[in-house]
Amino acid sequence: MKIKNFLKATIHESLLTGILLAIVGGFLDIYTYLLKGNVFANAQTGNMVLMGLKIAEQNYLGALYYLLPISAFFLGIVISEYIKHRLSNVQYVEWQHLILIIEIIILTIIAFIPKEIPYSVCNVTIGLVCSLQVNTFRTTNGLPYASTMCTGNLRSAGQKLSAYLFAHDKDALHHCFRYLIIIFFFIIGAIIATGLINIFGQCALLFCCILLLITLLILVY
Repeated sequence: MKIKNFLKATIHESLLTGILLAIVGGFLDIYTYLLKGNVFANAQTGNMVLMGLKIAEQNYLGALYYLLPISAFFLGIVISEYIKHRLSNVQYVEWQHLILIIEIIILTIIAFIPKEIPYSVCNVTIGLVCSLQVNTFRTTNGLPYASTMCTGNLRSAGQKLSAYLFAHDKDALHHCFRYLIIIFFFIIGAIIATGLINIFGQCALLFCCILLLITLLILVY
């Protein structure tokens, strides 16, 4: 049983899993920015800054517009922790798999949601998806990382490179490259999103569903 659990943990933390999720992360950020009112679904720092700007301008309704995805992101963290708490000791259900299934269902619905629906509805739900993902998949081969934002990954890459240059830690160089690979594919996700949105519009979001389904199959089998 310990060996089986170890193998499952290894798959969850594999570089391939990290790459697939990073592509999804970059895709979602561009998706909401281009199609849903210039809102960042993943990194809430940008939304907090824009909310502060709206408050300073005494545009409180505009501030609320940015508060909604921030709140959804926070709620997603709580939901993922609840699912983890409820299913961690269940033998036949992996809580990470359930998170991926929830992501796929939500994003599929958003891909076909009528365009008349307010942007805030989509931004809130995508913000929820991003927080579910980033709080569920936190490490890649033992290294802490984020699949839906890159600032922390960039800092970690810089730290690892410094450890290699100044402390001659050879493992740190490999770790640095791992972070750079995650960042690279996050950017690739943004590039892919831009191209697919120009062709398929809102339905381009189904690309993320395909990647998440592939990730789920990798984890299950």
